[in-house]
Amino acid sequence: MNLLECLVGLALSLVLVAPLIKNSGQFIAKQIEYEKSQSMTAEADRALELIGRAIRMAGYQNAHSAISSARKNSSSNNYIQIQKNSGYRGSDSLMVKHGISSGVDFDCIGNILSKERTKNNLAQQGFLVDRQASTPKGAKINGGSLICQSLDRQGRIQNTTLMNGIHHLSFEALPASAGRAFKVMLEMTDGTSIHQKFERTFTARNLL
Repeated sequence: MNLLECLVGLALSLVLVAPLIKNSGQFIAKQIEYEKSQSMTAEADRALELIGRAIRMAGYQNAHSAISSARKNSSSNNYIQIQKNSGYRGSDSLMVKHGISSGVDFDCIGNILSKERTKNNLAQQGFLVDRQASTPKGAKINGGSLICQSLDRQGRIQNTTLMNGIHHLSFEALPASAGRAFKVMLEMTDGTSIHQKFERTFTARNLL
């Protein structure tokens, strides 16, 4: 086999192999995008479940609590507050207050709620979006951080990052036949090609 035959054989091989390499690269890119999308969906489900649980607890008072009767006629605005356009990229923030049940309750970061973690005998759970604090200088920012606000053992507000990649978060009060309903809209991004929107509606069972 002379040099010319070798070159012709190599050229033919490249013609045959090049599409396979291209298709393999596209398949890998699609697989990576799919896995990112699935991970993003799982994160969004977790965030919405935490937010929904807090909304359902808003205004709850233990029947055996000494302050229950004193607070039962309080305005529902004392127990659930929404601040519009107060966070990263105009995201809304939510603050919920509620009593502690006789069972085992958890705040938005998994701490067991106790009397020490209350202020004026009410637990507090908040959700807001802030700019990512840990992003290296010069790195591309893939959205903001979802922050959970809860009370520490001294009854002071503490901020804990739940996840990154939050493009926007909004809360909208809806008319409801029983209780108060809220639509939660969460947008997530990887900062490049993936942008997903998630929406859920939750009802505050203890508010009129």
